[in-house]
Amino acid sequence: MIQSLSIRNIALIDHLTIDFHPGLQVLTGETGAGKSIVVDAVTLILGARADRGMIRSGEEKASVEAVFDVPDQKGISAILERESIDFDGRTVTVYREMTRSGKNLCRICGVMMPVSFLKELSPLLMNMHGQSEHQVLADPQSHMAYLDQMGDPAHRAAMRDTEKACAVFMENHRAYAKLVRKNNEKEARLPRIERELEELREAALQDGEEETLLAECRRLEAAGKIAGSLRSAYRALISGDGESGSMASVKTAAESLKNASALETDAEELSARCDSAYYELEDIAYRINQLIEKNDDDPVRLERAQTRLDLIRRLEKRYGSTVSDVLAAESALEEEYAELTGLDERIREMGQEHKKRLAEYRAAARALTESRKRLATRFEESMMRELKDLGMGHTVFRVQFSSPEDGKPKMPSPLGDDQLEFMISPNVGEPLMPMAKIASGGELSRLMLAMKTLEAGHTGVDSMIFDEIDTGISGRMAQVVAEKMITISRHHQVICVSHLPQLAAAGDYQYLVKKRVEGERTLTSVEEKDPDGRVDEIARIISGAGGITEETRAYARRLLQEAARLKSGTQA
Repeated sequence: MIQSLSIRNIALIDHLTIDFHPGLQVLTGETGAGKSIVVDAVTLILGARADRGMIRSGEEKASVEAVFDVPDQKGISAILERESIDFDGRTVTVYREMTRSGKNLCRICGVMMPVSFLKELSPLLMNMHGQSEHQVLADPQSHMAYLDQMGDPAHRAAMRDTEKACAVFMENHRAYAKLVRKNNEKEARLPRIERELEELREAALQDGEEETLLAECRRLEAAGKIAGSLRSAYRALISGDGESGSMASVKTAAESLKNASALETDAEELSARCDSAYYELEDIAYRINQLIEKNDDDPVRLERAQTRLDLIRRLEKRYGSTVSDVLAAESALEEEYAELTGLDERIREMGQEHKKRLAEYRAAARALTESRKRLATRFEESMMRELKDLGMGHTVFRVQFSSPEDGKPKMPSPLGDDQLEFMISPNVGEPLMPMAKIASGGELSRLMLAMKTLEAGHTGVDSMIFDEIDTGISGRMAQVVAEKMITISRHHQVICVSHLPQLAAAGDYQYLVKKRVEGERTLTSVEEKDPDGRVDEIARIISGAGGITEETRAYARRLLQEAARLKSGTQA
């Protein structure tokens, strides 16, 4: 339940805090006093859009803070834990702030969160009924949700089974539809794949081939220059520009020194050294000749390498930036070709699976429909009992199930195959009509109150707020509405904004919303009334413009006494 609500700088409110209690509490006050301001503040806590026009004149920002006591609320605990928000297992604080500059702030338990998160959390904190909910009541799209929340655990299990079966079917359906689209494209796609694979297989590229070819081309392009230098060196050693080559000269020197050694002993050593030099030069000449053969010009081989490189670059331009990319593209094409050529069999298998999953969904949906129809019968009976209590005893209420206009089954939905709408005939002899056709605000209010009375026993939300549920209601029906509010408040905290003295008297607590002028400013305040104050406020509501009299006070006391007896279960 909500424990307290603090409002600062909203409309005519500068700063106030309202402490709430369990049971039924009623906010009353003259028209224009500011009851709607309090309701608007609650809607901000529940995730409504922040309107800068709500900021009090002369102020730069406004805020609302609510403290909720939510013991044993597993749903709330799970959501807060998911967002890593510290939670003591009992208290949740919600803070909203808005500024004239357009900045909006939302904090949950002190942690800054987006308003979208608050919209997820707030339905677990409080159930609000306002005038706008009449429009929801007239919308057939909302009727199935109302009906489903009245269901027992078996009905909720049928809903989960249908949702699960739908999810399984839709996963299969998307995969099956993808295969069918591929099959439709297969005739155009296969010839292209075959041409590309033929080209790539014929090329027979190998990873690292491009680098090897580039190195070979560089070497072959430089071979002519290298061979020329090598031949020049070889000629210097062997022939030497038409004269005796260096080797021949060294050989001659060795022989001459050998001849001189008979007369000069040192010449023998020099002769031996010349012999050694000759053999070294002979080996160098041999190695040079080998290099000449290795680096000899090979235009055919160069052209072949360049042609191969051109092919590789052409394929890279089409399939990727490297040979590895081209090979990966070839592998992907091989896989796609295998997939497309085996598509007929896969479609046949997937089609069988598709039918199976659809049949499973339809079976779950039929079970849900049967459960809904049983639930609808009980709901119709309960609604007509409640409406009878609310002075609509001749009303016929029906949950009307309908089939698609074209007669074709609906696409599977997590909610099942049903289309339903609440129908009503308020008067004897009149045909059933959609709720949207009900023009009377009083009738809509009583319909909503009947539904909220039934809903109170099924919702897990502890706190409910009603903004002027008594629209269009007076006289005896006002007392009936008060009794319904008492019934709901036995299981829930109920906060009600009302103009009815009977409803004000039914409250366990009563708050007076009033305006006052201080200096040159108008302020709205909220005051929790004591027993004597309640008598005066209820007497004011009864008296209207005529002013409070002893007779209206006496009537107010009688209303309070009757409400007390009703709540205690005693008879007058």
